[in-house]
Amino acid sequence: MNFAEGDVYFLGPMFPHYFVNEKQSGEGELFVHSIAVQFREDFLGKELLEKPEFTEIKKLLRLVQSSGLKITTPNRVTEQLFHELTEPGIKKVLLLLRLLDRLATLPDKNIQVIALHYYENTDSHKDFSKLDPVYHYVLENFQEDVNSRKAASLAFLNEAAFCRYFKRQTKKTFSQFVNQVRITHATSLLQDKNKSIADVCYECGFNNLSYFNRQFKNFTNRSPLEYRRQYEQS
Repeated sequence: MNFAEGDVYFLGPMFPHYFVNEKQSGEGELFVHSIAVQFREDFLGKELLEKPEFTEIKKLLRLVQSSGLKITTPNRVTEQLFHELTEPGIKKVLLLLRLLDRLATLPDKNIQVIALHYYENTDSHKDFSKLDPVYHYVLENFQEDVNSRKAASLAFLNEAAFCRYFKRQTKKTFSQFVNQVRITHATSLLQDKNKSIADVCYECGFNNLSYFNRQFKNFTNRSPLEYRRQYEQS
């Protein structure tokens, strides 16, 4: 998925993910800066998490065990906490607790669950690495024509074998994966109220508006228009 300034993602253990920063027009090379924070669920010990004060944080950690979360409207305090996590020693632990508490108490409308019904925890790094060139191909070309024959050649498989292999490794068909990438990009474009739903449809690589609407609702449980209205109200 593409990311923008201020985005916050919370991903469970072994949650497969791949980020790309969309190419921007203009002179000069653009650089992006991201902060990644990794920790174990029991970093404080299991006993402490059982305390009533940690009820909301425990719920958040339980939810992210089987999904990824996109925090759609992080406030400036949350962003500042990420920057402060470079502090040494006990300060870092306290800041992480503050960050988790802030994320755990956000309204539901500010949290979007990512790919809940496609995710399956796996340790198969070797098998997924074979698909890396395929992911690159899709992410670089999803706004145009993407076909399984080209993807199969990148994985050094014939088309039929590739489709079976991709489904076995990702629990989705290749076309479902391409649509998921396109819909994820659409959620970002819909935040620009100057773009019509049709504009978003075609910019994401779809060539049929009704099909785009069906696929968008299939992945998000909302129509593009409902998604835009919810974003504007948040």
